[in-house]
Amino acid sequence: VQLQASGGGLVQAGGSLRLSCAASGRTFSMNAMGWFRQAPGKEREFVAAISRSSSTNYADSVKGRFTTSRDNAKNTVYLQMNSLKPEDTAVYYCAAGFFAFPVVAPGAYDTWGQGTQVTVSS
Repeated sequence: VQLQASGGGLVQAGGSLRLSCAASGRTFSMNAMGWFRQAPGKEREFVAAISRSSSTNYADSVKGRFTTSRDNAKNTVYLQMNSLKPEDTAVYYCAAGFFAFPVVAPGAYDTWGQGTQVTVSS
């Protein structure tokens, strides 16, 4: 599978963005999908994940503000980000893994998109 992330940009604190990750290649519906982010000088960290059956998992730092969903007919996964904070500023990556569950560990995912920049101004 190949992944193409989009939807990043510059937004003021309190604003919203929706990221999209379009997949092509192997059967999208058989993959769990993850969202990760990496800020300058920091390690890549888990943000959210969605399983084949659309069960979800979120980092504590984004619970209640971010929502991930998938549309298997469009081979696309989304990350709706609300109430954005300056500390959400990072490059956001989507990832795919051929397993059933919304896994947290980045090493479990075998395919990564190119990343999209999200900048939240205060």
